[in-house]
Amino acid sequence: MPEKTEPEVGPFTIGDPLASPSNPVEVPDRDEEWTVTKGFTWVFYGEGNSHLTRPVIIADGFNHGKSDLKKLYEFLEGEEYGFISALRERGMDVILLGFQDRTASILENAKAAEATVREAIARRVGDHRLVVGGFSMGGLVTRYALARMESERIDHQTGVYFSYDTPHRGATIPIGVQAFSYLLPRGLDLKPHPFTQQMDSAAARQMLWQHYDNKTGKTGVAPERETLLTALDEVGQWPQIPLKVAVANGRGDGVGLPEVKAGEVALRLDVRYPGTTFYTQAQGDDVTVAYLKRAFPATEKTITTSGFPELDGAPGGTLLTYGILAKSMEEAGGQADLRHAEVCFVPSVSAVDISDFEKQEDLYAKVDDLNPDKSSLDAFLCSPTTTAHTLPTEELCTWLMDHFER
Repeated sequence: MPEKTEPEVGPFTIGDPLASPSNPVEVPDRDEEWTVTKGFTWVFYGEGNSHLTRPVIIADGFNHGKSDLKKLYEFLEGEEYGFISALRERGMDVILLGFQDRTASILENAKAAEATVREAIARRVGDHRLVVGGFSMGGLVTRYALARMESERIDHQTGVYFSYDTPHRGATIPIGVQAFSYLLPRGLDLKPHPFTQQMDSAAARQMLWQHYDNKTGKTGVAPERETLLTALDEVGQWPQIPLKVAVANGRGDGVGLPEVKAGEVALRLDVRYPGTTFYTQAQGDDVTVAYLKRAFPATEKTITTSGFPELDGAPGGTLLTYGILAKSMEEAGGQADLRHAEVCFVPSVSAVDISDFEKQEDLYAKVDDLNPDKSSLDAFLCSPTTTAHTLPTEELCTWLMDHFER
């Protein structure tokens, strides 16, 4: 049994904002609802359509547990731009695809995407080709699903594949934060804390460029990521038949978060985790990124990295990683000295598949000046300003929809 003095912390997670709408909106009645292998869907017909006519499949992203399609709808509709309404006004039928377990292997959740494609084809009236893609992890799930279908000579009847701030070359969560997740207390049911489960999940291990392994205390490419990369190789990496388009929430001019300087204190905790300190990622070997301390059960460790670029302030879609952690600690009765609430989660070069980012010069490259042929995408667009990961903006959404209609 856990010690009675072990600090209690609420069930927070640090995942895609898709499940955290800030402006809840009324969700209309859905026109259809399907149950598919590993997942489920809500269907909303486009204006003027009485049947499924122009299907647009939008896959959910990464977080803990089962997808919440109500929250997904609210996020896509009620933030900066009403993406779902805009699609429906153009006569497109929106199919929101959720997963039974968002932390399951991307390869497993691809079965839900394939089943949804098959169902859409079976129910569609007419011969409009499908639009298939997703936000964040959903873009990887659908990318693999379509490529696998092609490798098996299955006609997916998809005209456009799209991704929205998807970590095609990997995502990043500060190594110190990953390591801290394993210090969080178990629940009364003795299950690991939800954030611990999230960081140790198959999906996290596959998406993250570098993963902290609590058993070995080492950081590197997780075996699950190697499995994903091998699986992509086996199906040709990308679907070849549809037009492939993508957008990034990060900028394309090499500018990230200038206020986030490398090697600075990002967050310091007290009371429940006294003296625990997180530092923004700096370059070099044996760089301290976190000092972790827990009073009960007593734990104290220093987390270091070697050979990392300056990830936290890099160009890319951002997450309120430290902001969420600080708020959760304060709600649990602790204290937090928060210096930087947000950091880069999906580098721009990753979202548009134009470069790996283990080198500083590649991570901060001016995507807009690079040869677009370096990307496997047919077309892509970076945000003119740094925006939150997966945030639907009018410019990015309109650009995508224009390509859907080509």
